[in-house]
Amino acid sequence: MSYNNSDIFVKNMMPAALNDIHAVGPVDFSQTSKIKVNKDLYLEAQKTGLSLSELLELPEYDPSPAGSQLDAFERQLAHHGLRTGGKNPVTVEMFYRSAPALMPEFMIREIRRGQNMRPELNRLIASSSGVNTSRYTPFHVDTSAADTDLSLRPLGEASEVPAILVTDQANTIIIPDYGLNLRVTYKALRHRTMAQFKVLLWYIGYRLVSDRVALAVNTIINGDGNDNAAAVVETDVSGTLDYDDMIKFFNQFFPYQPNIMVCHKTVMNTILNIAEFKDPMIGFKFQSSGEISSPLGATLIRCDEVPDDNVVGLDNRFALEEVFSQPLTVEYDKVIEQRLEEAVISESVAYAKIIEDASLVLDITHS
Repeated sequence: MSYNNSDIFVKNMMPAALNDIHAVGPVDFSQTSKIKVNKDLYLEAQKTGLSLSELLELPEYDPSPAGSQLDAFERQLAHHGLRTGGKNPVTVEMFYRSAPALMPEFMIREIRRGQNMRPELNRLIASSSGVNTSRYTPFHVDTSAADTDLSLRPLGEASEVPAILVTDQANTIIIPDYGLNLRVTYKALRHRTMAQFKVLLWYIGYRLVSDRVALAVNTIINGDGNDNAAAVVETDVSGTLDYDDMIKFFNQFFPYQPNIMVCHKTVMNTILNIAEFKDPMIGFKFQSSGEISSPLGATLIRCDEVPDDNVVGLDNRFALEEVFSQPLTVEYDKVIEQRLEEAVISESVAYAKIIEDASLVLDITHS
């Protein structure tokens, strides 16, 4: 299936999936057909800190008009007749025959979609920012002042204005590279449909986010290297966890609100079996949405990397930030040339504390 520069092809497609085709409106491929996606274009995107999808949306390439059914990359797929979902999706072999240079970006987009299938990470972080270096210096907010020292008050002559001191942290954070090596024979994939291949990519993204959740929680517990490990609150009786302990833990956060609690599966089981937490509305919400909330208003997140005698609590509006020096990438040259026999999928990311007091640890077993 091919089109010339003046072709207008009418399709109704789900974004990023190119599913069923129905006539709903025109899609203009006049600019799309002029662009040759190759390794040089990936290199240009890399140099400018953009993904290929973002590069294609620049004015000099193929920007999407307002209300467009497809973005610039999806128009590339459509221009080459590559349907990746719905009825009769193309096989991996057909994709490579038509447009092998589109495969790396397709993989990245679907891996990101898999990452979004696990929303717990976004619930842990207050902000996510890109930096252009492999080292990052968080800022330090001095919260040691008493509440009365920071209270609003009338300003008069010779009166002291309340101040919040913000400085750089003493130690920088190294932003390491994380990734995995995808090894798969072309023989194993060539006759699989792109719809099947997508599921594998979703799984990879899902696993990557699972590891990042563990990294984020470790930073909350142990700090980011600036002597800012979470303060520990102990239960009244070592080895037991009851409703009074949870209330005490909750009250320790003031003026913050612990809207997220992270714990090992065994501790989650204990919490949900506390008599006061056996609320029928919790069961209803779990059955309807899959989310587990406590009567204290916090969302419970399972993370088995948390010690099995701890509960990590945080106010996710203030506790943690994510910084990355390299977004999700794939070795595009290997994917294009070697047809997926081996390619490293990687990203460079780290986590840092923002407000130290916005996270605490409840210790169940203590001396």
